[in-house]
Amino acid sequence: MLRTITQPAEAIAELQRICDRIQDDHLLHKESTVREILSTVRRQGDRALLQYTAEFDQQPLSLAQLQVSGAELDAAYQQISQDVLAAIRVCHQQIQAFHTQQRPQNRVHFGDQQVVLGQRYTPVDRVGLYTRGTQLPSPSQVLMNAVPAVVAGVAQIIMATPPGPEQQIHPAVLVAAQEVGIDHIYRVGGAQAIAALAYGTDTIPAVDVIAGNGNIYVTLAKKLVYGTVGIDALTGPSELVVIADHTAHPSYIAADLLAQAASDPLAAAILITTDATLATKVILEVNQQWTHYGVLTEKAIAHYGLVIVVDQLMEAATLANQVAPARLTLAIQDPWTLVEQIRHAGVVLMGHHTPPAVIQYLAGPNPNVPTGGTARFGSGPTVDTFMKRMPLIEYSPPALDQHLHQLDALAQLESGLAQSMSIRVRSQEGRWDNLKD
Repeated sequence: MLRTITQPAEAIAELQRICDRIQDDHLLHKESTVREILSTVRRQGDRALLQYTAEFDQQPLSLAQLQVSGAELDAAYQQISQDVLAAIRVCHQQIQAFHTQQRPQNRVHFGDQQVVLGQRYTPVDRVGLYTRGTQLPSPSQVLMNAVPAVVAGVAQIIMATPPGPEQQIHPAVLVAAQEVGIDHIYRVGGAQAIAALAYGTDTIPAVDVIAGNGNIYVTLAKKLVYGTVGIDALTGPSELVVIADHTAHPSYIAADLLAQAASDPLAAAILITTDATLATKVILEVNQQWTHYGVLTEKAIAHYGLVIVVDQLMEAATLANQVAPARLTLAIQDPWTLVEQIRHAGVVLMGHHTPPAVIQYLAGPNPNVPTGGTARFGSGPTVDTFMKRMPLIEYSPPALDQHLHQLDALAQLESGLAQSMSIRVRSQEGRWDNLKD
């Protein structure tokens, strides 16, 4: 049952409990398993991938079946409806338009003292995308993860995804991959897929950055290979916080909370409102409807669903910042008046007519936003995730001479003679006879 809290101290304690719902000791056994998988794939390559796919996915594959064939890709277009194809293409256009605007620009600044400072952005060479395998296909997630890499200018993008029954990958996923320009697709999932992307095998090339989310084993594998490769983000069960006032529609909020709870039994669905009447109506609707969504949704609502009644919207913003949720909805009369008070959230959804589904499928920003309170210090992946920033520096002889004394003082203090001599040899006379050693 969805619970109501009206006392500030109790609200703070309950929110902290929800934030702490995933503890490190809960993951120790799984992390040990993931380490073993990573090590085995690194040593045994393709042979380990086939063994783990047979063991974990119950899908025996031959080496030739590891990569999706051109014939399968061609056939995929005939296996989806025109409505789905049109939706994929519109989604592609929306996401590309958003990320094209976000692409960082090279810049050079010419200073007054003949000093040139700049930055140049270059893409990584190869990206590996992980697409989770579920009973429901996720072509939008393929686009959300791949488009920023395409906009960044990555030369090669490959994808790994677990095979379904009879080694099949849903045709909508294959179509989305082709529409966005993914070069190769491999039937492999779980931690073993992350290992293959990070270390490479005879069949699957090693990549520079891994993007995309999966189950806890995938998340732990990404965490453990970080440093060998770059990653987009570490995401887990997410949080939705809705801040609402008297203008909010209880049916909208109830539907959003239930959709959040249905995503994961550890998902948190929280309403913070200044209207006690609204709170009562939302609780009534949620409690009447959750049985239609299954036992896992009921579990999430019972353990991590919450309604908090506060006196002022500023108090609601303070509580939301404590949670630092993956998704925050401002279902209030004028959301722009409150957004300046929001410091920590993966994404902010403004107003009454912006359901969380828009970030999941269409709007443009990547839906893999920080979870578990990590929005306090992190952001979701963007074009920057697939690019490197290289500073450019050029000093003219007069500019260097102007700062010789300061440079030499710091060089001798921090590095000793070698750095000092590297500076001195570039002086106008080739030496500093007049400088004290």
